[in-house]
Amino acid sequence: MKAAVHHRYGPPEVLRIAEVALPRIGRRDIRVRVHASTVTSGDARLRSLRAPAGFRLPIRLAFGLRGPRQPIPGMEFAGEVEAVGAEVTRFRPGQAVFGIVLRGANAEYLTIREDAAVLPIPAGLAFAEAAAVPFGALAALTFLRDVARLAPRERVLVIGAAGGVGVFAVQIAKHLGAEVTGLCNGANADLVRSLGADAVVDRSLGPRGAGARAYDVILDTVGATRFAAWRPCLAPRGRHVFLSFGLWEVVQMATTSLRPGPRVLCGFSGNDPAELARIATLLEAGVLRPVIGRRHRLEDIAAAHREVDGGGKRGSLVIEVTDPG
Repeated sequence: MKAAVHHRYGPPEVLRIAEVALPRIGRRDIRVRVHASTVTSGDARLRSLRAPAGFRLPIRLAFGLRGPRQPIPGMEFAGEVEAVGAEVTRFRPGQAVFGIVLRGANAEYLTIREDAAVLPIPAGLAFAEAAAVPFGALAALTFLRDVARLAPRERVLVIGAAGGVGVFAVQIAKHLGAEVTGLCNGANADLVRSLGADAVVDRSLGPRGAGARAYDVILDTVGATRFAAWRPCLAPRGRHVFLSFGLWEVVQMATTSLRPGPRVLCGFSGNDPAELARIATLLEAGVLRPVIGRRHRLEDIAAAHREVDGGGKRGSLVIEVTDPG
């Protein structure tokens, strides 16, 4: 099968397309013929091992010291079940599914355990649309609901509101009953409003553009803010939440927890099957909709990574593996 691979960390040019062995199926595994995948900011960080000092060694220990143990990148996927293991009961060949893995989705086939984060595609979604969901939606739900503990009628400012996580953060925050302001490139203002934002701020204005309101939550989905600069925009009990963070934000999280006033919060989101099922329910109910900004073929994987590295991504960047739809 064809797959994108890289055997060392580095710039997009480390990626190439190669013929690799078809993944084997365990007794509880399903093998998926991948129609669509994506390149996320997480994929780009793992490819380059771009991480704050203090986190690089743990990441190397987890994914590979000199190069990735799993050379095929890609987290999100959508496709058809091609074969199932002897003990699989939840899926059948030919079934359309979507899900998320740590690595391995930028390939024609992948295997995943039937009890992992993989589900039938909600009705009405094309493969490309389904592939554009898991990473951003799971992160947005986890950070708003569990890390920020966003409450109804609170004011939330989503930094990077037109990005892969931001488009879902706007929609989920509205679903949770918040008053939502999105900060994004001015060219994406109409998109962010269409997702439910009550107001949109041009990112070029920075804190002075957003400072007319006291926000209960500032959700930074792209690592573009600093607590000291944005603290005046927070309510007395406001929370500045970072999806991408370093040791300094961890220190700030500890110190702000010890005194009154706005706090810094950091956290992680996982690939929880139960949470993906909640996302699927919201998709079926029309509460969430995916946003696809650009599409690339698998052969253009390096160009797709260069685009993500350049920043300013609009929604998801989809990799069309075997299906153009």
